[in-house]
Amino acid sequence: MPRQSDERGLREKSAAELWPPLARFVEEEARLGRWASQKPARRFVYEFVRFGIKQAWACLFGGLMVALVLATRFFYPAHAALARYDFLFLAALGVQAALILLRFESLEEAGVIFLFHLVGTAMEIFKTAHGSWVYPEAAFFRIGGVPLFTGFMYACVGSYMMRAWALFDFRFHKHPPLWQVGALALAIYLNFFTHHYVADMRLLLFAASGAIFWPTTIYYRIHHGWRTMPLLLAAFLAACFIWLAENIATYSHVWLYPDQLAAWKPVGLGKLGSWFLLQIVSYALVAIACRPKEPDDAPIEESRTRHADRLTFRSRASG
Repeated sequence: MPRQSDERGLREKSAAELWPPLARFVEEEARLGRWASQKPARRFVYEFVRFGIKQAWACLFGGLMVALVLATRFFYPAHAALARYDFLFLAALGVQAALILLRFESLEEAGVIFLFHLVGTAMEIFKTAHGSWVYPEAAFFRIGGVPLFTGFMYACVGSYMMRAWALFDFRFHKHPPLWQVGALALAIYLNFFTHHYVADMRLLLFAASGAIFWPTTIYYRIHHGWRTMPLLLAAFLAACFIWLAENIATYSHVWLYPDQLAAWKPVGLGKLGSWFLLQIVSYALVAIACRPKEPDDAPIEESRTRHADRLTFRSRASG
């Protein structure tokens, strides 16, 4: 049964209401949404902007990390007592703690993100030992040749997925069984290690990803209705954005590939395939935690109820 969340009769609090600085604006946003829904052109612009804001909100941790990487590239003192990599590690810890304390992230989200940190760091240790890429600067907080802040770069992906899942109320049509998703993710992750010793199974893993996820459609909510996208397309688009972020990171000399040591050049498009496969691994971890559901009307009805209650409350307050 729906529960009352406050005096307005809101059944469930939205993401904006859970953070006090944004909660004060929810009534105004409800009025804007009602005004925009009166004409198709307004509705399109409103949902386009709302989609962008939700995406930016989901990218918060990743965006802050990219900003830190760029800022330290241009402004961090070259001979500072604290190495740049160590500053990034401590700053990432501070950002993570602040997000939890300010209720931007829940402890459950932080737990999944920490798992991303462990999975990413393990692969980093192996890959750097085999010369796949290098970290050219010194660091105190490191394991072997891997500065510990690098795990947070993988955590950015987990943070985005967890936050986007909640902000857009993800639902899935024809989602494969989780055991299939988990088995595929494990095979992909192991291939990142084993291809140094045996044949690279990447093409087979691409084919398996297509076979498993081809029928799957993501349902996501921007406002008061479902929008849809093939899951494979979503994974590819996410891989493109990670590839762009990787170019920023290597340009900032956070890490470098062997062909970038003499002079920086853009990361090859072939890395898109690696990031696509890593997206599948990332998605598996989040899906196991969040449990995919079929689309239904509950989130839509809840959203409409929230907006109606906000408008009713504002009308009573002004009256």
